[in-house]
Amino acid sequence: MQLLTINALTFDDADRIADELAFIEPEPVSISIVEEADERSWRVEAQFSEPPPIAELDLLAGMDWRLAPLIERDWVRESLIGLAPVRAGRFFIHGAHDRGAAPPGAIDIEIEASLAFGTGHHGTTRGCLLALDDLLKREIPWPVLDLGCGSGVLALAYARATHRRVLATDIDPVAIEQTRANARKNKAGPWVIAHTASGVAHQIIRSQAPYRLIMANILARPLEALAPALARLLKPGGHIILSGLTIDQEARVLAAYRAQALHLSRRIRLEGWSTLMLTARP
Repeated sequence: MQLLTINALTFDDADRIADELAFIEPEPVSISIVEEADERSWRVEAQFSEPPPIAELDLLAGMDWRLAPLIERDWVRESLIGLAPVRAGRFFIHGAHDRGAAPPGAIDIEIEASLAFGTGHHGTTRGCLLALDDLLKREIPWPVLDLGCGSGVLALAYARATHRRVLATDIDPVAIEQTRANARKNKAGPWVIAHTASGVAHQIIRSQAPYRLIMANILARPLEALAPALARLLKPGGHIILSGLTIDQEARVLAAYRAQALHLSRRIRLEGWSTLMLTARP
């Protein structure tokens, strides 16, 4: 694995670079935007299974960047030690150290520390969980796709709440391994069907369409680009829950989906991040 690090960025520049990195070849297996300790600057970290050609990194000209082998260290496990549980509607997301702490009536989900994104603490994940909880109080949509599933927390939440099958896909095989492990740990293995898939044209995704619910917590620019394809995968009256975008990115993402005849049915803003639920015409 190779780690690309771009330092000393404003948040706007970090957000732009993260979006652009999502489209280079070979595709990064993960992209993160990290706030520095000084709270005034940001860095972007992208992991690659193999080094990208230098020509693909021309977009970083003039920036402080470094590409180096990734040191094998379970940094996510270290960062999760001592993290408090997260409550998002009925969902109670926790680590092993808080096993058994769920309040009565909560749907508890234990997420193992791993290299896959999605512990429930980030505003985007909590926003998606809140939107999902709200939707499930009104209907139980099916079939369901969790696109870019990371640790599988959204797929797990749906499966634990409904006891119905959900397809969870990601471009990162590590994420799929972790999703399967988390599903087994949470006694949701029979309901969470996890597969590595490079995009929405993948056969496993097309074979389950059309969907009544699609959840995609990724990045703003890929969400924009995917609008026509996701709309085609959706049943009439179906819903899409989107996140991974900042509040100032809402307008352009909304415009892309409104162009596909989807309307905004709910918006959740947490810690500068936005979650959008859009609905297709019946």
